Amino acid sequence: MSDSPQPTALTLHQASRVLEIGFADGKTFRIPFELLRVCSPSAEVQGHGPGQETLQTGKRNVGIVGVEQVGHYAIQPTFDDGHDTGLYTWEYLYRLGNEQDEVWALYEERLKAAGMDRDAPMAAKAGASCGSH
Repeated sequence: MSDSPQPTALTLHQASRVLEIGFADGKTFRIPFELLRVCSPSAEVQGHGPGQETLQTGKRNVGIVGVEQVGHYAIQPTFDDGHDTGLYTWEYLYRLGNEQDEVWALYEERLKAAGMDRDAPMAAKAGASCGSH
């Protein structure tokens, strides 16, 4: 997997709630904790197949209380809302950072389609979050 993105630096900025990650190709991304949380690659958020996604809301001020490295391919953050099951591969973080504007726009479209906003309390099941990853 020599063509997969390799991280060179990872910093949690708690005050601004941003994960800063640099890669060997020279690109650096600043990914808001909220985006990481609403687009978690976990089954809890993504479901087990198309149409089973759970729209995440009320995560604007979510924090990250810890991050564990998983092998040489991913991290597993623990969010202060208790969510800790997402494995964020280097490829996924690179894509999320690189396509951040498009991912935000898609999330906002799904919120609008569900008649919700970012700050609404979590509903039981409100539709897709960030698409399949």
